[in-house]
Amino acid sequence: MLDIHLPLMLFVLILFLTLLVLLNNMLVQPLVQFMDDRDEAIAKDLEAAKGFSNNSDELNMRADEIISKAKNEAAGIRHNAINTEKTLAVSKVLAKQDELENKYNEFLVELTAEKENLKNSLLSQMPLYKESLKAKFSKL
Repeated sequence: MLDIHLPLMLFVLILFLTLLVLLNNMLVQPLVQFMDDRDEAIAKDLEAAKGFSNNSDELNMRADEIISKAKNEAAGIRHNAINTEKTLAVSKVLAKQDELENKYNEFLVELTAEKENLKNSLLSQMPLYKESLKAKFSKL
């Protein structure tokens, strides 16, 4: 029934081994090399990402420091501006108070002078008023 042919079996064995060597050289080794290169590239990218992560943490800390310094400077500038404006407002209020005080004193001097003038004019016309009152009382 089945006949075993030794030369045919040797030929198939040699063919099989030849194909195995050729496939190993042409397909398996380049595929393994590609996977190894890919693993190395992934490892390098992970290391680079960790480095960027560390670098970004450092940059974030520096940015936070810069922002806090800027906030402090802005608060100082705002505080100085408020103090300057308060000082200016106080000086304006004091100047206006002095001006009003001077006007009030001038008004008091004028009022006193008018009072004296009115008193003198009334005293000078006092005899006329007395005569007029005497005349009116005498008619009664």
